[in-house]
Amino acid sequence: MRIDQLLWFLRYYKSRSLATNACKKGHARLNSEILKPSRDVLPLDVISIRKNQIHFKFKVLDIPKSRVSAKIVDIYRQDLTSKNAFDQKLNQSLNKTVERDQGLGRPTKKDRREIDGFKGK
Repeated sequence: MRIDQLLWFLRYYKSRSLATNACKKGHARLNSEILKPSRDVLPLDVISIRKNQIHFKFKVLDIPKSRVSAKIVDIYRQDLTSKNAFDQKLNQSLNKTVERDQGLGRPTKKDRREIDGFKGK
């Protein structure tokens, strides 16, 4: 089975074209080797994917016949992703949020109305 098709079947990507583009960009690796979308995957292959700043890693246990539901995905793969990867993503998202102190930056609509009232407009 093709790697892009497998990634779509196992619900790592919403569409097969997204899976194909990820393979073309080098986000998917088989046994630490960059893949083309048409590369065949066999059971017991270890696949690494970089998606949303997280490095997913899984072992293919079996090849599904079609796209499977989210409940039974684990029948076809063994998840080897480290728990630390998800913690790093959480820490990155927490570091991005910065609250603005009152009076800094662009005035809000309420602030503008108060300024206009003060100026007499």
